[in-house]
Amino acid sequence: MPLIDLFHKTINMEQKPINQPSAAFIGASWLAFFTGTIAFIIGLWNADMQLNEKGYYFTVLMFGLFSAISVQKAVRDQLEGIPVTNLYYGIAWFTTLLSIVLLTVGLWNADLEKSEKGFYAMSFVLSVFAAIAVQKNTRDSKASKEPEIHFPEK
Repeated sequence: MPLIDLFHKTINMEQKPINQPSAAFIGASWLAFFTGTIAFIIGLWNADMQLNEKGYYFTVLMFGLFSAISVQKAVRDQLEGIPVTNLYYGIAWFTTLLSIVLLTVGLWNADLEKSEKGFYAMSFVLSVFAAIAVQKNTRDSKASKEPEIHFPEK
């Protein structure tokens, strides 16, 4: 077990076995993802706003989903000892926060009822959270099925 001393704190860098996520959690994650994303898109489809506004909110949703998955991957890679540059890690966090700020500013200035603003905000949060869970489940499922590689000791 390798130990690392960071600012006089000892951290145990032990690799824990990755367990296959349960079918219920996988299903719930996908259901939450589709519920949030489809609700957001249906809300845009039925909204009484200009096409450029609809495009803005759709783009912010896609940007947020990609950014959140990117953060989850970067964090997970670091935890597993896979090198991640500080630049990429910083950009991933920046773009995730930027997508939230863009949605907030857009909704703040939109000529919508408060209930509509809340609907878009909640479906966005549900979609982003679920996208992270789906990505985590996908990675865990793949990792749990890969055979362990043992290198001969020298």
